[in-house]
Amino acid sequence: MMPSELIEMFRQKFESLAGKVYVVTDSAQTIEKICEILEEVSGRQVALGILPGDIREPFLARCRQDGVGVIAPPYSGENLTGTIDEANCGITSADFAIAETGTLVETTTDDTVRLVSALPRVHIALLRAEDIVPTLESAASRLREAFQRHNGACAVTFISGPSRTGDIEMKLVLGVHGPEAAHAIIIDAGNRPDV
Repeated sequence: MMPSELIEMFRQKFESLAGKVYVVTDSAQTIEKICEILEEVSGRQVALGILPGDIREPFLARCRQDGVGVIAPPYSGENLTGTIDEANCGITSADFAIAETGTLVETTTDDTVRLVSALPRVHIALLRAEDIVPTLESAASRLREAFQRHNGACAVTFISGPSRTGDIEMKLVLGVHGPEAAHAIIIDAGNRPDV
């Protein structure tokens, strides 16, 4: 399957689950898209997970310029949930995504970083286009590698759009047990015009 087909398959599924997908070509466009989303959701305080260096430092500089507060690792275990909960947006990097299910996959050995995608009301995930796999079956080898790399001591989070729950009357509500909005920014350095 072509990379552009995987991006489109992921986009369709993730958006069918109430998420939003954007495709950019480089770190500068990634930072611009993050800032657009922050502006849209009035994001004045953000919590960061582990971000790629080519994005992290320029993004921090942009936050200082725009007056956006940043909470970043290493996080202290003392009042951790309260600290991250102060941010209305969490920004993380997905290790990979599964196109057929519209699922972002994050692995970490630091459970505190995992809260960045779970506590703030808006989650923004960064994903490289080459890290989209077609099926859950094809994701198995990546998960196995992550567990082997960390001697079985890692946490895996599967994210398919914003948090959702349904009551007894089958009324779907977003954001009750986690983010009410989920954004995936796909960095496609191949700059394929058909996406």
